[in-house]
Amino acid sequence: MAYTTIDDPSAYFQAAIYTGNGDSSDDTNAIVNDGNSNLQPDFIWIKRRDADNGHQLLDSTRGVTKIIGSELSSAETTLANRLASFDTDGFTVQSSSGAFNAQNEPFVAWQWKANGGTTTSVSASGTGANCINASTHQVNQDAGFSIVTYTGRADQITVHQTTNLTHGLGVIPDLTIMKKRDGTGDWVVMGKYITTSSAYSANEHLHLNTTAAVSDAEYTGYYAPTSTYIRLGDALVNDTGDDYVCYAFAEKQGYSKFGKYVGNGNVNGAFVYTGFKPAMVITKKSSATGNWTIYDNKRDPFNVADTVLLPNTTDADQTVINFDFVSNGFKCRNSGSENENGTTYVYMAFAENPFVTSTGIPTTAR
Repeated sequence: MAYTTIDDPSAYFQAAIYTGNGDSSDDTNAIVNDGNSNLQPDFIWIKRRDADNGHQLLDSTRGVTKIIGSELSSAETTLANRLASFDTDGFTVQSSSGAFNAQNEPFVAWQWKANGGTTTSVSASGTGANCINASTHQVNQDAGFSIVTYTGRADQITVHQTTNLTHGLGVIPDLTIMKKRDGTGDWVVMGKYITTSSAYSANEHLHLNTTAAVSDAEYTGYYAPTSTYIRLGDALVNDTGDDYVCYAFAEKQGYSKFGKYVGNGNVNGAFVYTGFKPAMVITKKSSATGNWTIYDNKRDPFNVADTVLLPNTTDADQTVINFDFVSNGFKCRNSGSENENGTTYVYMAFAENPFVTSTGIPTTAR
């Protein structure tokens, strides 16, 4: 049975749905989470559900005015009067912005806790291969989550060399999501279930803002991360002098899981064991082109989970029967889509409840 040190995942991750109230420039709308624990988020991902509005990603390291779209390769934008604050149990949006608070319109927000906005700085040091990138990180080691901002140093290295980015997790990250902030560049997603090489030597990665399959066309890094560093190559994630953000995740039993599965093309589809009842599942076909997908327990509080948003597009909610969220994982309920026969998918999942708590109490299916 899957025991855990995180009995209440809502202390570290929650999804929230809300209705916008904005009809003038000074309207505010405080969104209060409804989980068992108060959650002051440090990373918020907001999407309007009924319209062709972009995804809005913000964090407490970069601040309330700095926004990046998951579907975009363009640089970070600075917009005031969108997110007003990160609150003790939620957040506040303001204005009548169509992407944050349009009057009477539905929204969803996925939220992760890091370290309350408190960061640790690391200075650039050394030269050549294995030099250190200048960076800041705010970390929640209990939840296996780190927000890292850093400056590229590709001028120090050549092919098959790397620079070192400090992540602060204290363990090896299982998944990293990176984006250039001050210029055009795709989102780059790397992890042990994306690469076919345990050493990362194939440079394999996905792009959050595209439908592309796993690529090794750019040199993103030649070595696996360590418990101290993410190893950065000389392309996409480390351009000299450019600014980046990185969201780094490490699995925590009963709370988070990052992996892959192979579809069977049957409505009695593949089952993916996570060790918890999911609150959120993100998937991507990795062996061929296909959209990223997000499902959660707030837009679909009961099975089947069939309300999906696509991180690589601005599309509104779509209805596709895909998953049952069960007490210890998720099960595909579609013969296509996220369960094509012989197709490999990667996934990220975060918990609503662990399958078995630290005291041996099991959760129930929904």
